[in-house]
Amino acid sequence: MIYLDNAATTFPKPPEVEHAVMAAFHTIGNAGRGAHAATLDASRIIYGTRERLAELFHAEDASRIAFTANVTESLNIAIQGLFEPGDHVITSVCEHNSVLRPLYLRDGDLDLTIIPVDKDGNFEYELMERAFRPDTLAVITTGASNVTGNLMDIQRIGTIAHEHNALFILDAAQVAGLIPIDMENFNIDILCFTGHKELFAPQGTGGIVLREGLHPVPVKVGGSGFYSFAKNHPDMMPNVFEAGTANVHGIAGLNASVDWILKNGLDTDALLLAKDFYEGLKNIEDVKIYGCFKRNRVPVISFNIKDIDSSIVADRLWMEYSIAVRSGIHCAPLIHQALGTDKQGTVRFSFSRFNTQEEVKQALIAIKEIRDDLCQD
Repeated sequence: MIYLDNAATTFPKPPEVEHAVMAAFHTIGNAGRGAHAATLDASRIIYGTRERLAELFHAEDASRIAFTANVTESLNIAIQGLFEPGDHVITSVCEHNSVLRPLYLRDGDLDLTIIPVDKDGNFEYELMERAFRPDTLAVITTGASNVTGNLMDIQRIGTIAHEHNALFILDAAQVAGLIPIDMENFNIDILCFTGHKELFAPQGTGGIVLREGLHPVPVKVGGSGFYSFAKNHPDMMPNVFEAGTANVHGIAGLNASVDWILKNGLDTDALLLAKDFYEGLKNIEDVKIYGCFKRNRVPVISFNIKDIDSSIVADRLWMEYSIAVRSGIHCAPLIHQALGTDKQGTVRFSFSRFNTQEEVKQALIAIKEIRDDLCQD
């Protein structure tokens, strides 16, 4: 199999991650639920992972990092728990449904402005700046489009938001592990991340990092391991968002993966592979490529062959060439409407450091052969 669907979830993971997860099955118990060796081992893993994430994201206080199941849960905490009725929120057409649907859930409750993109899918920063009002509470954006691969200027967005006394909430699903993230210098107030993409951790891991002074209302309450007679869930970070038993086996994998990234560096190889893929793809007749390739980007490339449904191309890539990609709308409906691909979808290739030049070559050969077959005169 040639796996080129890393924007959905990275595969394979570093061996260190697998080893950490397997070791956890033999050593850990339930963190915060006792004083014996197994529960203390679990607590140490959780604490160590917060410390490593704080280093990766340049977060000021590791205790301001709460673990969640994924970026979707983190974004729901921010969107459902932070805003008051009537607040004005700015977002973009680049967003994943993990941002859009929690905002839509509060339709009629929040005043929402959605910033468009240009013909190449680039975010319109000037339009965002003009959209601020006295009651604007926050800007919520993805770090990069999971359809076009276009990278947001995160620092610019954060600076503009703070100039207007608004919060900046970042969906880092597509950028964590790929680009440097500095919460303080980028003026990020809330960072929501997932572990299973370019952080190379197991699925079911993620988190939310909150600037000091922010206190969203938790979306779930329950067991905490302490203050058991209190009717209300403990309100201190990070416990306030970690009701119930943590996914410590997954967090052990996240701990290993972040440690591995801190030692080996961010994934720059993937972008080089994506660039080589683009250079070959643009020379194949009848292929339309979406996104801007004159600016910084992540290793995600979407295209179509003429007006052929994207699922047909993706299915043939898998069935005939064992190349795994993703087709369709990618849970990002507004950017597809902006690109005019809402009916056709796109074929999405996404790379990681574990892909190779030979795989890029084989993928281009496969696309050329499929194009020649489907577009015969």
